[in-house]
Amino acid sequence: MQLPKLNFSKEFDFQFRQDKDKFFIYDVLRKKFLLLTPEEWVRQHWIQHFTCLKGYAYSALITEKKIEINGLTKRIDLLVTEKTMPKILIECKAPQIKLSEKTFEQIARYNSVLDANEIILSNGLQHIHAILTGDGYKFTNFNT
Repeated sequence: MQLPKLNFSKEFDFQFRQDKDKFFIYDVLRKKFLLLTPEEWVRQHWIQHFTCLKGYAYSALITEKKIEINGLTKRIDLLVTEKTMPKILIECKAPQIKLSEKTFEQIARYNSVLDANEIILSNGLQHIHAILTGDGYKFTNFNT
């Protein structure tokens, strides 16, 4: 199994399982093995980043939460909460997906429902970080 090295400051330890030709990765939040897709590879890095490096409890992170936008049900990739309030919304893309204005607009739409203070758009190789201000989003440098 050849996985791309992602742009994070630390290498994380993951548990893998193989069933025939499919690979699975253990998700510590959902406490089960999930199909190892490129997007899941990125999401698992962010989960480790916030729990191992930033010290957030597992209970502060929410994955695959359903939200409704204009009558359509969508799922967010990862939400970091603080005292149950949305703090950081993370949208994960596969490493081969180019981050663009269109992909940023997707996470901004999701955040119009959640109202998190910060958003991160990441394909694991590139990370776009923005802080929500009264004048819209302010882009900042972000160190993983």
